Amino acid sequence: MIIKNQNELTTTELRRQALEIIEAGIERVLSGTIMKSAVNYNRKSRSLEINDATYSIAGGRIFVIGGGKASGLMAEALEDTMGVKNVFSGIANCKGGAYKTKRIKVIKAGHPIPDKRGLNGVKRMLALKDRHSINDNDLVICLISGGGSALMPCPVDGISLEDKQKTTELLLKCGAEIHEINAVRKHLSRIKGGRLAEFYSPTKVVSLIISDVIGDDLDTIASGPTYPDSSTFQDAYNVLEKYDLAASVPKSVMSYLKSGCRGEVAETPKRLTNCHNHIIGNNQLALKAMSQKAEGLGFTPLIVTAEQKGDTTEAAFMRAREVIEGKYQGYNAILIGGETTPKLPENAGKGGRNQHYAAVSVLAMKSYSRPWLAASVGTDGSDYLPDVAGAMVDNDTLLSATSRGIDVKAYIERFDSYTLLEKIGGALIITGDTGTNVSDVMLYLLGQ
Repeated sequence: MIIKNQNELTTTELRRQALEIIEAGIERVLSGTIMKSAVNYNRKSRSLEINDATYSIAGGRIFVIGGGKASGLMAEALEDTMGVKNVFSGIANCKGGAYKTKRIKVIKAGHPIPDKRGLNGVKRMLALKDRHSINDNDLVICLISGGGSALMPCPVDGISLEDKQKTTELLLKCGAEIHEINAVRKHLSRIKGGRLAEFYSPTKVVSLIISDVIGDDLDTIASGPTYPDSSTFQDAYNVLEKYDLAASVPKSVMSYLKSGCRGEVAETPKRLTNCHNHIIGNNQLALKAMSQKAEGLGFTPLIVTAEQKGDTTEAAFMRAREVIEGKYQGYNAILIGGETTPKLPENAGKGGRNQHYAAVSVLAMKSYSRPWLAASVGTDGSDYLPDVAGAMVDNDTLLSATSRGIDVKAYIERFDSYTLLEKIGGALIITGDTGTNVSDVMLYLLGQ
């Protein structure tokens, strides 16, 4: 059971069905499930088979590197699929947990703010090359998933980890979109923006990727450590200017980006010949599994999009308006995926974007005349707060808040959704770390 507080949440039949649908979506994108369905190791021919591609190992060795919220379970599944003895050595950075790997060392590192554990892990990944004289007969498998940007920090010379932590924190708070945040991260890093693959060249690098990015943009997932970078130093500099952060970030960061803009520092690679990238899991997988479960429960489901983005408040009001105005007439299970971006006030309260989306839905859906339920959940199990994946609200949530005189709007305006939903009760969805990450899923169930 992935959702740990199901008994507390299951107060109506609609809620029970919603939890089954959400659970089915997360189960489908668990790292082990994804890996075992997409990756095979042919022991007879000593080749790695990934969907329709085959990579011969011949007389070489297999090394494993990478990072992300799913990398620990991906490493476990890879050793299980390939057989431990067929993995020579490896290092992967993950957010937490204890993993049963034998050849691949999984290092716990900081997220969303990078830390020294992550930096030390990356240094150990890079050290593998010289320590084992990795050459073009070998194969490097790179495990990449959402969260990899923070979990694999390795600042360029002249930029301290503290400088990068401060810059990342400011970017997360200002409302910048993920591709904007990553444009800055790439240009302050020794490994992001294709530089990790470039470092191992000419050795072949095969990346297994679980995507948490809208549109599965390889340039953006974990800041694209094994994919050519389309952004430039000028782009990174422009992001800081756009969000008025030029005076707030450390001086070393602005100085370095300006040097890059002047051509005094080498750009990130725009072409890589030694790397092959495979997306093996994404948000669409979760939505399809949810749709199948909903249909099995007697609903008529519709997957609206796997690419919802933009302001969290606006997105929640827009979807509620579409439901109320009958845009999805004929369907009673509305499925949406993606990742919205809240712009936080100076003294924001507690809660993440999924909790905020659900809290906003309490007001946005109030004029809907029939029974309704709205849920928003992060598939990684952590909606900025540990363990809390998101929230589920319905008619009863609104009635409870109203009868108790709770000012829902005031909580929403100060982005204090966790406090609001905890006070109302029966709303927060608790999963703990799921070991995967394909961004967020939203579900609307409409009763008779």
